[in-house]
Amino acid sequence: MNTYICLLRGINVGGHKKIKMADLKTLFTSLGYNDVVTYIQSGNIIFKSHETSIDEMTAVINKAIVSTYGFEVPVFVLTRTMLIQVYENYVLSPECIASSYFTLLHTVPSTKDIALVNNLELPNEHFVVTENCVYIYPEKGYGKAKATNTFFEKKLNVVATTRNYKTIVKLLELSS
Repeated sequence: MNTYICLLRGINVGGHKKIKMADLKTLFTSLGYNDVVTYIQSGNIIFKSHETSIDEMTAVINKAIVSTYGFEVPVFVLTRTMLIQVYENYVLSPECIASSYFTLLHTVPSTKDIALVNNLELPNEHFVVTENCVYIYPEKGYGKAKATNTFFEKKLNVVATTRNYKTIVKLLELSS
């Protein structure tokens, strides 16, 4: 069986698109996934499956959420290896990593969009766009940052979801 990490974007934020983690665990189990574990309320699920097609799993999970909860949310399914690569490819200063954010991109942006965004400068915000992740270090905290998930989605014309360093590390730990 393979281990996967599923990230749901935009659930349980500001009282919108609420899904209890216990219910999410039950939903994933009902889909035939094994050893389902959730982490915090922001839609992080680790599970095992014999399935190998990430696209098929993404479609199945998306359909189940729409059917069960009546709303759609972006679904990101990654292998543990994919998440390790995102973590290990961190490109900002090593001293910043513990206060950094990882914006995972659902699709690869155009090279033109990557170049345009990488040439932008925002005061007190450092970021580097790669093909699958934007590494962000907001000096004054993510809550005050202009370079947010929505900012990158608009600039790069992709769907994205953001997790902080602590969450990335915990997901790697839980999926080992």
